[in-house]
This record gives sequence, C-alpha cells and structure tokens, in this order.
Amino acid sequence: MPDLRTRLVSGLVFPLQERLKKHSTVADRRAMEDSQWWPRERLEALRVQRLRALLTHAAAHVPYYRDLFARIGFDPAAVSSLTDLQRLPFLDKPLIRAHTDALKADDARGLARFNTGGSSGVPLIFYIGLERVSRDVAAKWRATRWWGVDIGDPEIVLWGSPIELGAQDRVRLLRDRLMRTRLLPAFEMSDAKVDSFIDEIRALRPKMLFGYPSAFAHIARHAQRQGVRMDDLGIKVVFVTSERLYDHQRTLIEQSFGAPVANGYGGRDAGFIAHQCPSGSLHITAEDVIVEIVDREGRVLPPGESGEIVVTHLATRDFPFVRYRTGDVGVVVAPDDAPCACGRTLPVLKEVQGRSTDFIVARDGTVMHGLALIYIVRDMPGVAGFRIEQESLDLTRVKVMTEPGFPADGDARIRAGMKARLGESVEVVVEHVAQIAAEGSGKFRYVVSKVAA
Repeated sequence: MPDLRTRLVSGLVFPLQERLKKHSTVADRRAMEDSQWWPRERLEALRVQRLRALLTHAAAHVPYYRDLFARIGFDPAAVSSLTDLQRLPFLDKPLIRAHTDALKADDARGLARFNTGGSSGVPLIFYIGLERVSRDVAAKWRATRWWGVDIGDPEIVLWGSPIELGAQDRVRLLRDRLMRTRLLPAFEMSDAKVDSFIDEIRALRPKMLFGYPSAFAHIARHAQRQGVRMDDLGIKVVFVTSERLYDHQRTLIEQSFGAPVANGYGGRDAGFIAHQCPSGSLHITAEDVIVEIVDREGRVLPPGESGEIVVTHLATRDFPFVRYRTGDVGVVVAPDDAPCACGRTLPVLKEVQGRSTDFIVARDGTVMHGLALIYIVRDMPGVAGFRIEQESLDLTRVKVMTEPGFPADGDARIRAGMKARLGESVEVVVEHVAQIAAEGSGKFRYVVSKVAA
C-alpha cells in the first residue's frame, strides 16, 4: 500500500505538473491501463485506427510524407491493416538528417529538439511534440506501476545524459526533492565515487532504482567486494534501460540489491518500445508502437524469426517516425505462443540485442561510463559518425567521419576533451576516416575498451 506522500505525489502533484505542461499523461496512462487487458482483436483495431490517423495527418501536414505519398501513389485513408505499412519505405538516420525540416508538421505543437545518445556512432537531431512526450511518460508510468511502485516513491536515478544532468537548476532540484527522486551522474565510477553512491542509496532507502545495467552491476560488484549489504534497504525493483542487459548482470544486481530487475527497451528517437512485467515478458507498448522485424533485404519476417527491429510510433504526428530502422536485432513472439502469465495481451519482444556501452578507465584508474567520452564527440558540429577505441591506459584512438561544419580546431577540442576525462598524459590520436567499420551485428560500436574496468 503506497504511503501518504506517494499517494499525494502520484495523485495530485505529478498530475498538476503534467497539466501545467499541457501534457495528457494522466488520461493516457489510465487508458493504457485499461487497454493492456483488451482482447487482441480490439487492440489491433485501435492500432489500425491510430496508424490511419497518423498517416492521414502526415499527408496533410508533413511535407516529406506529402511528397512521398504523392510520388508512390499511397492513400493513407485506405489503410485497413498494419501490413499496409509495408507499402512505405523505411526511415533511417541519414534520411532524417537530410530531411529534418521537411519532417516537421506545419501544425506541430510544442516541438522540442533532441539528440540521440550517439549509441550508433552517428549523432541524430530530431524533434518531439507534446503528444509524444505525454504518451511516452504514460507508458513508462504504467510499467512502473506493474511492479507495485509509483511516482512519489523514493527513487535513485543513475544516469549520464547531459539533457537531464544539465537541467539540474533550482526548480528541478526542488521538484525532484518533492517527488523523492535523486539523480546521480553515471559518468564517473571511481571507487570513491561508487562508495558515495552506495552511501546515498543506503541513506535514501529507495523503493526503486533506475539506470544503466552496467552501472548498477558495477556498484553491486563493488559493494560485494567491500562487504556492504544492499539487500536490506527495502528496494522493490531495479529498472534498467539504454543498454543490453546480460544474464550475469541481472543475477549480480538481483543478488546484491535483493530486488528483481525489470528490463526496458527503447530510446529517445524510437520511444519507449517495451517494458518487462513481473512475469518476465518484455511487453511492447502496442497502443503507441508498431514493431516489425526485417531481414537484411528489408523483408518483414514472421514472428519467431530474428532480424532488425523497425518501429512506427503512432504518437509522432508532429515529427513522424514511420518504419524507423533502429539498428537493433530482436524477435517478436507469435501471439498464440505461451500467453504471458500476467494476463496482459500486449505483444512480446524477446532476445533484444540492444546497443551496449563499455566502461572506460582513466589513467589514474578511475572507472567511467563510456558516455563520458561519447558526448565529447557527438555534440561537435560536422560529425557524421565516430568510433572511440581505448587501446590501453596510455592510448585512446578516435576515428571520425566529418562533413561540412566540422570546426578547424575540432581535432584539438576532441583531444582536450578526452584528456580532461582520461588524464593529461594519455595520448589521444584523432583519425579522419571515410567510413566506420561495422561490428558483427551490423551496427556501429561507439566505444571499444580493451582495458578491464
């Protein structure tokens, strides 16, 4: 049973905040908590209806899709099945980068500019409107409540994005304090910093943790080495996202914190695609997200077969993501194969090969999240792609694909940024290349560390 403060925050404070932001989050979450139990046929009808509405709006208000539909003779009003999507070409990062302005709806409301985390090695600028924000927050909120916790319960967030970390002004800090959320930076993972994280977790005694699986696994391992118990704090669940969750990480985190791990899959660009329920299934946010699995030639594969995850987000009227290639590999479970014990009819993803981030090690032994280096390169203008290789404690190599706009002092800035993180004595070699070699999965691996963290 939630305590009084949790009920106050989740039932009054947070809804008031969302209303002031002109978000429909509360109504959206309530609708999702109803539709997650619907018969599959009813849920499918809702998805077709929303797909038709999205594409009809795009034809009327989004220049890129207005021209595309006219060119290929596509009538969005005639959409009667999710398979009609297959008549449309894929959307990928190069296309978005080439047509950013043309992808904005002329009636867009509250567009906000975002960058991807650079996890593919190819930075991406895109826009999100109020509808998308509301629906994404509602989907995450619904999944949080699956585990018996709610907004307002004490929470530790271990994160590394400059979007969140750079927004810690006085108002944000007061809001987080009111909602009992504590944001910790995941960039630096030195022994001293991890000791302080452990102290803060023990002091707050959170009901839930949220962050990178690699970071929580690192904290768990450190606590075990130090003989510090973390399973006596009353933590109910550890939510992890943004990286692939490995079985050994799940085991280590669950043993150390004495709580189950709930995996989540998605990103800023594609949205909150799927969340794990207490019965173990990674449920797709089907009300908002259509997932296709395609082979190397772009052919849609049947359920049960492994291929690239392609996403259509139905709440992106302001800046449509239609048949967006994520670069990740996964499998969709056939609807009739072992329905989830939780009773939810939402479709299920399995074997998701999400992008992973390595830890890196500074010259003095400080362990840092790989994103500490990513943002140095990603946020520089004129960077089309990059790969960072930490070959040793003394040598880090940065391979960069550049385009017009890359600054004349770009190499020097990259070297200075890397040295500031890794140590002034570290040699940083910047190489300009025509292309970035792909890893075996077909994706770019943005940081490769040969140094044991």
